[in-house]
Amino acid sequence: MIVVSDTSPLTALLAVGEAEVLPKLFHEVVIPEAVHVELLRQHLRLPDWLRLAMVIDTAQAARYSLIVDAGEAEAIELARELHADQLLIDERKGRRLAAREGVSVIGLLGVVLLAKRKALSPSARTLLQRLENEAGMYLAEDMRDETLQTLGE
Repeated sequence: MIVVSDTSPLTALLAVGEAEVLPKLFHEVVIPEAVHVELLRQHLRLPDWLRLAMVIDTAQAARYSLIVDAGEAEAIELARELHADQLLIDERKGRRLAAREGVSVIGLLGVVLLAKRKALSPSARTLLQRLENEAGMYLAEDMRDETLQTLGE
């Protein structure tokens, strides 16, 4: 299973030391060049399992960048080109654009849900609290509560 990731979900997971959950859930985690550059601004070292791939249709990515930032634009295009199983992205505009382009999306909340269901995280509540407090992730209270209720937490 291939997932292409945007910057913010990776940054949040790296900030709380939980990024290793991604290759366990998706087997292959791919990022475009723009996301790579954005990540290196905040992190000195990136995980070895993270694969960098170049976008082929840069003109299409440029068109997307009129709507979303460069990292999101390249991630959406790369997900299309690789026929990725999912695009890991949290920003609302990017999610809408990806969906319009036929790209299946998952957010950080979905990753936490999967990690808990596959016993890769002992507590979704604790992980969500850490993502909010340590990584500055914003999550609507009703969405958080609904997810925790689904998981029986």
